[in-house]
Amino acid sequence: MRTVENIARAISSPETIDTRLRDLDREWDIERVLELNASLLAFTGVVLGKFVNRKWFYLSMGVTGFLAQHALQGWCPPLPILRRMGIRTCQEIEHERYALKMIRGDTTHMPKSVDRRRQAEELLSIQER
Repeated sequence: MRTVENIARAISSPETIDTRLRDLDREWDIERVLELNASLLAFTGVVLGKFVNRKWFYLSMGVTGFLAQHALQGWCPPLPILRRMGIRTCQEIEHERYALKMIRGDTTHMPKSVDRRRQAEELLSIQER
C-alpha cells in the first residue's frame, strides 16, 4: 500500500514531512483525474465529430455514459485503470496527511511501535476509529 510506505518513510526521516505535505496539497485524487479525462475525451469527440467524421460523436456518448454511470453507481470502467496507475482517493490522501501531521507532533496520539511499517498502519487505523 503506497500510503503506508509513504508514512513509514516519513517516520524514518521526519525532516521530509513538510515537503511531503506540500506534495499532498498538489496531488490529484481519482475523482479529479476522472473528471478531467472525461471532459477532455468528450470535448475531443465533439470537435472530431464536427470537423472530421460524425462517428467521433460516439466517443463523446461513451465517455458521458461512463461519467453518468460513475455518478449513479460510484464506479465506471476507467477507475480500475486509474487505480493501477497509482491514483489515490481523496480519503487515502487525507489519511496520509493526518498521519504525517501526527508524526510531526500536531496531535498527541503517536503510536509507540518500533517497526516503521507497523507504526504507519497504526496511524492509519487511528483515523478510522
